[in-house]
Amino acid sequence: MKITLKLFGSLREAAGASSLPLELAEGTTVAELRTWLSERNPHAEKLGDRLAVSVNLEIAEPDTILRDGDEVAFLPPVAGGDGAAPARRCTISDDPLDEAEVVGRVDGPDAGGIVSFVGNVRNHARGHEIEYLEYEAYPEMAEREMEKIAEEAAAAWPGTRVAIAHRVGRLEIGEAAVVVVAASAHRDEAFRACRFAIDRLKERVPIWKREVARDGAYWVDDHA
Repeated sequence: MKITLKLFGSLREAAGASSLPLELAEGTTVAELRTWLSERNPHAEKLGDRLAVSVNLEIAEPDTILRDGDEVAFLPPVAGGDGAAPARRCTISDDPLDEAEVVGRVDGPDAGGIVSFVGNVRNHARGHEIEYLEYEAYPEMAEREMEKIAEEAAAAWPGTRVAIAHRVGRLEIGEAAVVVVAASAHRDEAFRACRFAIDRLKERVPIWKREVARDGAYWVDDHA
């Protein structure tokens, strides 16, 4: 059977390729494919269990059996880190982010409280002087996960609407990397939903950050 293997962030850089067509034996599992990759890519072995795997845009368990035509992605730990269509609540884009546009995705006459979080690129991190950042995403899966986060927020705080926009590509100091907006009838629910959304985004959404500092460049493969 044939599958497509996709690699991102530090793993892509180490492999020198972002997508590989593979032929596998029928019945191959995710765990067996992980072993195959680790034997050929020292960086994959180094990441170990911190390396998540998705099959057709959904996180997969080790015993998942792969099928012909599957798209399998190996996902390094997400970055954590310190003009989209208005009808879409959650977007990945390489264009500069517009906070007012993201607010407009969830604003309405019932919104008594609107809370927004804007994450900007700062000039220092982990003891390094930062020159600029590079963000990379698995866009289809990232947008799907962000939509799930918005739905979870709405379930936790009924009547609350959440929108998320994240930028990819090269970002200079002071530019916005992410905008999260929550709108609700009351301010408490809006604050809680906004905090929930940005925290879940940093934990789950497949977006990776490469910090380019004065003393070198490196991928941020954890939440430190």
